[in-house]
Amino acid sequence: MDHFKKNLLTIHPTAKNLHEMWKRACDTAAKCIAEAKEYNKQRWDKSHMEPYFKEGDKVLVSTLNLNNLEGPKKVRDSFVGPFTIIKLIGKNAVEVKLTEEFSRKHPVFPVSLVRTYFQTEEDKLPFRKKNPTPPEIVEVEDSPGPVEKNIKARKIRDST
Repeated sequence: MDHFKKNLLTIHPTAKNLHEMWKRACDTAAKCIAEAKEYNKQRWDKSHMEPYFKEGDKVLVSTLNLNNLEGPKKVRDSFVGPFTIIKLIGKNAVEVKLTEEFSRKHPVFPVSLVRTYFQTEEDKLPFRKKNPTPPEIVEVEDSPGPVEKNIKARKIRDST
């Protein structure tokens, strides 16, 4: 038995310490990753809402990725439509029935690029107070004639 003990390699104390240090580092990293995942989940859940679309709903589609629309992006409408939802594809996409104008586009859009269509403002905000009608503008017939002389004209000084 003593013969076997003589030939066994012994682990150096520094290597043993290194192993313990690596084990503690891995445990700490795993703990930090789990905490970060939980924190990010709480932040996401606080503001995230599941899409509430159903088949047959009317929706507007974002023009963000539609390149062949007329006019510069700056003056284009943000959303086009309304289109009818044919089917839901998972939780994050909808297939819509496109009009003839958009027939060459792929009909599946992510829910982030789709909004519910409201026919009127009253449908969108049913409890909003209606503004009273503005008073009518009455034209006055006693208007002064054309301006003959501008008394307070701006004078431009010489810049030299």
